[in-house]
Amino acid sequence: MRDLAAILSSAPRAGAALSVLAALLAGCVVGPDYRRPEVTSPERWRIDYAQAADVANTRWWEQFGDLALDQLVDEALRENRDVRIAAARVDQFIGALTTTRSQFYPQIGYGADASRSRSSRVGQPPIPAGGDPYYSLYQGALNAQWQIDLFGRVRRQSEAAQAQVLASEQGRRGVVLSVVSSVAASYIGLRALDRQLEIARATAANYAQTKKIFDLRFKGGVVSQVEVSQIESQYQQALAAIPELERQIAAQENLISVLLGRSPGPIARGKAIDELIAPAIPGDLPSTLLERRPDIRQAEQNLVAANASIGVAKSLYYPTLSLTGVLGSVSTALGDFLSSASVAWSLGAGLAGPAFTFGAIEGQVQSAEAAQREALAFYQKTILGAFQETNDALVGSTRKREEAEAQARRVTALREYARLSRLRFDNGYAGYLEVLYAENELFGAELTTVRVQSERYTQLVNVYRAFGGGWVDEADKLAPQPLLVVPADGQAASTAAR
Repeated sequence: MRDLAAILSSAPRAGAALSVLAALLAGCVVGPDYRRPEVTSPERWRIDYAQAADVANTRWWEQFGDLALDQLVDEALRENRDVRIAAARVDQFIGALTTTRSQFYPQIGYGADASRSRSSRVGQPPIPAGGDPYYSLYQGALNAQWQIDLFGRVRRQSEAAQAQVLASEQGRRGVVLSVVSSVAASYIGLRALDRQLEIARATAANYAQTKKIFDLRFKGGVVSQVEVSQIESQYQQALAAIPELERQIAAQENLISVLLGRSPGPIARGKAIDELIAPAIPGDLPSTLLERRPDIRQAEQNLVAANASIGVAKSLYYPTLSLTGVLGSVSTALGDFLSSASVAWSLGAGLAGPAFTFGAIEGQVQSAEAAQREALAFYQKTILGAFQETNDALVGSTRKREEAEAQARRVTALREYARLSRLRFDNGYAGYLEVLYAENELFGAELTTVRVQSERYTQLVNVYRAFGGGWVDEADKLAPQPLLVVPADGQAASTAAR
């Protein structure tokens, strides 16, 4: 066994020169290093909020003051299927990154076999007279193969794989953002439909009572058939609104149920829409969107991956150096299998590279460069879209608040108009047509007021959706996480794999 130890100690010395050479060449990495593109951010938003609050990092949906909404959001973050799909997708990319990084190290394997054979007595070479044609063969070996990363191909592959992991993680965070915003907006829409249904039923009940009175008056000859038909029309109009609102409520409940990861069914309610509290507007600047919005960060990591893929393609122009080694034992007798006489080993090095590819590599480089340009344009487009969405949400929240206030004043005026019209009709100063017009206007205005109020709250939800921010971290604590560890983010993505 002393001979075996000597061989083991001499084998590393035999490849020492190649290892040193590989280490010297390892610093060479082809392809462009990633540099974040310059982005021009507007200095401020199109609308200023004098009382903007620093609430971008809080669980903003709790500001509505509705415990039922809080519970729905918590359940959605735990059970929503899109969040689970996104978490599993992150694990897929982490697995691909682990596979890619394994190329930095020698790939070591083993093998063993035993066989029993008979040689031909009349074959070549012939077996001597009296020789035994039967023999056994026992073999066992460790083998290793290592492709030296001379020109940074593996490092660029690792850089691209890590960027894809980070992009998928930001995609998962984007799903969390979307789920929270969708649940909040859908719940607000549900409570608005509930309130509209209450208005329609109350209006129909009021018209039904009026209809009874008019029927009695008609029998007594006090009112004409025209006026009876008018109130009948009012009553049927209110009744017709109820089934459609009930359908919309059921559809909204089904939508929220799916967001919660449930089968379609009823949804628990909390406060009425009139009792909800409008959340404060976060006080961020446009430049913070580049760091806060998951979709922007995802688009940038996709750009990092595309940039690294150029280096992977260009590395195909250069040769590859592979080191191989085998250490094992070969014996025809099982008793000699572990003896020094049965030891066999070999070391080798191979260098291979392209000569004439007739555009095969050039085409891959061109494709990679085009993909990088596409990713850059998409990154820039994502930023512009983020600025647009945020400005739209901020302007929308202000204008919807103003519209809701004006609509509320209109309802107050119409209620007074309807009261005075009915008073004039009862005293014989006006026909019922005036009452009909006033009450129809009031009914439509009350429904519109609820819709505008819902749209105002939805615009506030859109503000938080557009800003992104640290609140996603708070929500993410409740959501399913990837089973594997996501590598650290940062601008050192190009060197993280070294």
